[in-house]
Amino acid sequence: MKMESISAKWDWKHSLLYITLIYAIIFFVDKQILQKLQIGHDKIHLKKYPDLPLRFRYDGTFKILQVADMHYGMGKVTRCRDVTATEFKYCSDLNTTRFLKRIIEAEKPDFIAFTGDNIFGSSTTDAAESMIQAFGPAMELGLPWAAVLGNHDHESTMDREELMYFISLMDYSVAQVNPPAEDPSNLAKGGVMEKIDGFGNYDLRVYGPPGSHLANSSILNLFFLDSGDRETVRGVRTYGYIKESQLRWLHRVSEALQGQKQDSNHKVGAQLPGLAFFHIPIPETPQLYYQNIVGQFQEAVACSRVNSGVLQTLVSLGDIKAVFVGHDHTNDFCGNLNGIWFCYGGGIGYHGYGKAGWPRRARIILAEAGKGENGWMEVEMIKTWKRLDDQRLSKIDEQVLWEMCPSR
Repeated sequence: MKMESISAKWDWKHSLLYITLIYAIIFFVDKQILQKLQIGHDKIHLKKYPDLPLRFRYDGTFKILQVADMHYGMGKVTRCRDVTATEFKYCSDLNTTRFLKRIIEAEKPDFIAFTGDNIFGSSTTDAAESMIQAFGPAMELGLPWAAVLGNHDHESTMDREELMYFISLMDYSVAQVNPPAEDPSNLAKGGVMEKIDGFGNYDLRVYGPPGSHLANSSILNLFFLDSGDRETVRGVRTYGYIKESQLRWLHRVSEALQGQKQDSNHKVGAQLPGLAFFHIPIPETPQLYYQNIVGQFQEAVACSRVNSGVLQTLVSLGDIKAVFVGHDHTNDFCGNLNGIWFCYGGGIGYHGYGKAGWPRRARIILAEAGKGENGWMEVEMIKTWKRLDDQRLSKIDEQVLWEMCPSR
C-alpha cells in the first residue's frame, strides 16, 4: 500500500513536470520563432476595403480630390522648401499632411487621386514607411483612393513594380499594378496576351447613384497611366512617356466601355465621359503658353522629348474629356488641346520645390449627373477648382471642363 502511494506521488510530479515542459516549449516557439515570422514583429494586418463599387452620391454628384507632388520624406524631420520665414515657425512633411486633412474636411471628396511623386525617394530611407505616412489621411478616414507613380517615387528602397504592389495592398486603395491577366482589355488581336509597359495602368468605373436605374452601370470612367521616370532615347536623356503598348490597352478599354452605350439602361447616343490621370505632361503642353488658360503658367514644361501620340490617341477615342497631371509644381493651369482639357494639380507638398509666397494647392474635380423625369441620368457636367493652403482655404479658378449639352 505504501509503495502504491509513493508511485502515485511520483506519477503526479512527473505529469506536472511534463506539462510544464510542454508549456515552456510552446512559449519559446511563440516568442522566438512565430513572432519573428510576422512582418515587423507585429500582428498580420489584413487590408481594409472601401465600399465598392465607386458610385455617385444620392444627390447625383461624384467629387475627386487630385493630390499632386506630395514629395513626402520622413515626416517631421524632413524640412520644407521654398517657404518664407513668416509663413511657418517650423515646417516639415507634417504641413503637407495637415493641408491634405484640411482639404478633405472642407470638400469631403468621394475619391482621392494621387498623381505621382507621392514620396521623394532620395529623402527617405524607408519607402514603405513614407508611403504609409503620405497616404495616411485617406486611410485614416476610410476614403477610396488610387495612385500613379512619378519620377521620384522609386529612388529609395523599392522599385516601381514593388511600389505599385505595395500601394495596391494598402488600406482602402483601389489602385492596381496593371490590368489582371484575365481582363479582356489585356488581350491584343487574336486573343494574345500583351505585356503593358510600366506599372500602374488600370481603369476604374464609377456607377450611378444608389437606387437609380443606372445604379448597376458605370457612368464615369477613370483611367490611370504610368508615364515613367527617365528614358535614354538615341543617346539623349529625357523624361519618361506613355508607351505604345499602354495606348493600345487604353484604346481597347475605352472601346469596351463605350460599348455600354448600347446597354438599355443608357440613353441612346449618350456619352460615357472619362478622365485620365498620370504624372508627366505630354509634349504638346507647352503650346498652351500661347492660348487662353485658367490658372498660372509659371515654369517651363518638363516633358519627354519623345512624342508617342498620346494626344492623337485621346482625341481619336473621344470619351476622355480631361487629363490631370503633376510634375511641374508651380504650374496650376487648365488648357484645352484639341477639345481635351489638360490640368495641372499644382504642387501640394512642402518638401517639393515651390515658390515662396505662393500657397501650396490641390485640385477638386466634380462630376454631376443630369436629372430626368424618371430620376438620375448620365453625367451632364464636369467642373474643377483649386483650394489653397492659406488661412481661408481659398477656392479659386472654378471652371466647367465639359458639358453634355452646352448651353447656347
